[in-house]
Amino acid sequence: MRKKLIAANWKMYKTPDQARAFFHDFIPLVKDHGRDEIVVCPNYLCIDAAVHAAKGTDVAIGAQNLHWEKEGAYTGEICTSMIVAAGVTHVIIGHSERRQYFGETDDTVNLKLKAAIEADLVPIVCVGEVLEEREAKLTDDVLRRQCLRAFHKISAKKAHKLVVAYEPVWAIGTGKTATPEIAADAHAIIRSETAQSFGEEFASQLRILYGGSVKPDNAHALMTTEGIDGALVGGASLDPKSFSAIVKY
Repeated sequence: MRKKLIAANWKMYKTPDQARAFFHDFIPLVKDHGRDEIVVCPNYLCIDAAVHAAKGTDVAIGAQNLHWEKEGAYTGEICTSMIVAAGVTHVIIGHSERRQYFGETDDTVNLKLKAAIEADLVPIVCVGEVLEEREAKLTDDVLRRQCLRAFHKISAKKAHKLVVAYEPVWAIGTGKTATPEIAADAHAIIRSETAQSFGEEFASQLRILYGGSVKPDNAHALMTTEGIDGALVGGASLDPKSFSAIVKY
């Protein structure tokens, strides 16, 4: 059995005080919830507040991005040693918004994945098609290409902590959600491509999350669909009651 992972992506929301207030309300709501792994990924400025607020609980803290270089003259960037020192254990890589707005490519995803692996972080690698690609029936090709390039020259042994998140870009922040059947089909493609890169045994153990307008009212249907191993939650993760309802689905 693959233990489900429910991850919150706060994006560019919340101040440190607001993060502390969130955890004050959220932690009691998920106390003793051991069924699933819970991760909250705040913005960089809220990481310290989140780490301290979640200390002593089963809630892990992740980062939303990283740079692949160990250090250097890269204004505005954060490297793995910095986030590890801050108490982060997980990191989101290649989110569709990073690809859409900030020039993230399949190749930079590969570099970031290698850096995360070397730092012993749990990488949550995001893949997914845009609306035009889905309408052109290119979903399979897009997912296979994104996985193939992301996993390039990475061994199964080193990638043992890998998590993949399927994000149909057309469903992010739009209120549209892929049906459980659409999500399961996409997850099957990802698992198949992972088997090509890392072997069948690795693929059978890989956790593949669904991300795209996950809310309390659709979480149960998604999370109980075979092949869906958790969720990457955006807007609905900003409210402690809403996110705890998704965690408890």
